[in-house]
Amino acid sequence: MTPLTRVELLWLEGRIERWIRFGQIAEETILDRRRRVVAFAAGEVFAFVRWASNGYGTVVSRIDILRAVGPGEAFSTIGFVEPGAEILLRMSNWPKVNEVLRAIDAVERAGVAAEEACPDHWRHVMNRLAAGDQPRAYTRERHRAWLMRRRIDA
Repeated sequence: MTPLTRVELLWLEGRIERWIRFGQIAEETILDRRRRVVAFAAGEVFAFVRWASNGYGTVVSRIDILRAVGPGEAFSTIGFVEPGAEILLRMSNWPKVNEVLRAIDAVERAGVAAEEACPDHWRHVMNRLAAGDQPRAYTRERHRAWLMRRRIDA
């Protein structure tokens, strides 16, 4: 049996929303009409979005782009992710989260599935946005270079 990274999702309209923006889900368990658990195989990259509000407005908005880890690999603990994952990108506050969502859209417009993009690209996006700069575009040429590097490393 292959170990999986599990993510607990919840949707309470207008109050708490935890959802997956991209990633290849290996397994899904529906707990009730508002809660489900999705699982990712080791090595899979996925984006986990969290948003919550109270009577005064938004209290949490966060996006994490994570890589599910295999047995013996180092990982970070992340709320609602069991056992944890490798963090490729972590961004909080809605304007920054929105920038990350736009970066994901740009990768997909380039014809690349976001989960297939080079993990270094997501680290680059995080660092550039944290510094107040615009990230470089992820192009088909960059993606081809990543695929060749991955083939060499294998």
